[in-house]
Amino acid sequence: MKVTADPEAPAAFVPTDWLRTLRRYLLFAGAAHLLWEAAHLPLYTIWLTATAGELAFAVLHCTGGDLLISLTTMMLALFLFGKPGWPSVRIRPVLAAAVTFGLGYTIFSEWLNIEVRQAWAYRDLMPVIPLTGTGLSPVLQWIAIPVAACAWALRPARARDRADGGGHG
Repeated sequence: MKVTADPEAPAAFVPTDWLRTLRRYLLFAGAAHLLWEAAHLPLYTIWLTATAGELAFAVLHCTGGDLLISLTTMMLALFLFGKPGWPSVRIRPVLAAAVTFGLGYTIFSEWLNIEVRQAWAYRDLMPVIPLTGTGLSPVLQWIAIPVAACAWALRPARARDRADGGGHG
């Protein structure tokens, strides 16, 4: 069976671009979440009470969760707002939805695990957002990393499109 490009997609679109882009997005997001989790760990009380092994486990555990959230939010965004020509078309609505879903889940999860389950706690060093009581670091994490991951995943395609005179929608 011969695979052909979607008629709505730009001429430069290759049917496998979406898979390469999604893979690159998740690889970047995984690495970035690992670094972020390690960097903001001192903002939680576990920093003062856990052993080095427990801290390492917490970073890896949280990074695994972050990667699952990244995959889930991007797939939901693609399902609701994507088009067959993605990522050459509709990248902004898909990214906006993925960020919104990630932020929504993060705010809920931080509230559930801090206020209800008391599974973790912030130190006084953690800036907290008024009204939600959510730490600023996890909120920034779910804005900065999806945006940076998307930019990184699309970079080669954008460079190629500029050379061809095209662009992303």
